[in-house]
Formats: sequence, structure tokens, C-alpha cells
Amino acid sequence: MSWELMLFLCSAAAISAGCLVPASWLPALPNDKLLHFFAFGGLALLATRIAQNNGELLFWLGGIFFIGWIIEIVQNWMPGRKFCWRDLLANTAGILVAALCSSLVGWI
Repeated sequence: MSWELMLFLCSAAAISAGCLVPASWLPALPNDKLLHFFAFGGLALLATRIAQNNGELLFWLGGIFFIGWIIEIVQNWMPGRKFCWRDLLANTAGILVAALCSSLVGWI
């Protein structure tokens, strides 16, 4: 298993755990949307390193978006948490910006 895939899996698990704990367990967050942007953008950057071609990359990026969407839905059942379209938009923006930056650098 490549280091990129291992880092992706660990990061995805940490992000999912952080997004799915009750709100009372979390410290005050400075800018929740910025955290979403960087977390999902980071996953997308790792995906650009893992994917072997553009078709595979689209699959990875779509999966990252889908997981973010599922996390937002599941938050409805977490105490003090709820679905937020702005979080999903921040996730998507992070994914798109990371994919664009990596294509400009030539990683894909």
C-alpha cells in the first residue's frame, strides 16, 4: 500500500470522526467552513496522487464528495449537529480547488 493511500485512509477516518461526534465534544472552532474546505481539499490532493488516470481521479473526487454529503446527512442524528448546505459547499469548493491546483502543477 502506498504512503499516499495510507495517509488518505487515515485522514478520511479522522475527518469522518471529527464530523460525526456530538457538538459538545468539540472545542470552539474558529471557522468551520474553512476547516471543511481544507479537510476535503486535502483529501482531494491525496486522491490526485493516488489516481492513475483522469477517469480514476473523477471516481475518487466523486467519492470524496459523496462521503461529505453522507456525513452531512448523518449529522442530523448527532446531538447538536445538523445538515448544512454551506458545509457541503465548502467541501465541494475544497475538492475543486485542489483538483484544479494539482492539474496546474501537473500531478494528474
